[in-house]
Amino acid sequence: MTSTRIDLAGLTTRIVGPADAAITCVLFHGFGAPGDDLVPLAEVFAAPVRFVFPAAPLELGGMYGGARAWWMIDFARIEADRARGTDRRDEIPAGLAEARTQVLALLDQLQAQPAIAQGQLVLGGFSQGAMVALDAALHRAAPPAGLILMSGTLIASPVWQPRMAKLAGVPIALSHGQQDPILPFRMAEVLRDQLIAAGAAVDWRPFRGGHEIPAAAIEGAAALLDRLAP
Repeated sequence: MTSTRIDLAGLTTRIVGPADAAITCVLFHGFGAPGDDLVPLAEVFAAPVRFVFPAAPLELGGMYGGARAWWMIDFARIEADRARGTDRRDEIPAGLAEARTQVLALLDQLQAQPAIAQGQLVLGGFSQGAMVALDAALHRAAPPAGLILMSGTLIASPVWQPRMAKLAGVPIALSHGQQDPILPFRMAEVLRDQLIAAGAAVDWRPFRGGHEIPAAAIEGAAALLDRLAP
């Protein structure tokens, strides 16, 4: 399988898969992961898809060993909110707007390439990367051909909610662990309900597990890509 590394909108990006693929799937990694964290997924799916793996702009030091993030996360505050039983759906994370600007520029540059311009674009990711994918989908002029949201959550509701209707009819593979200790399962259910209410075609795949990408998530993503593949 061919693999190239290029710079798009200032982000180091791996492109893996057949050059003539009609579907391009951009997958965004989660907080604290290296830029190529999701690259092994390109070997999992049978559908003829070109995969794009951007590395997030922020480099984390210390215990993260040079891994990356789309915006910074205050884990102490998350723990305090969980202890109080409150959620953060209405909070707009500091750094989200900056990440959005760079991601939208990346997608524009990607689709300006002749080999990609005429194909279908699928956005997806894991954890923070799933939020990046959904935020980008809600802010682009044209909706994506599909969304793959693995263990994400609802944030920035005042910004996202008014834009949800543009996802009407868009197939979405949504998966989440029922024992997720980081992003509560109940908020994934809220996100699911909002997407369905907006008219999206949600394939909901809950699983018995934590903050991870198990077989259920892979199967949901594979079903979406197989459906879109020519």
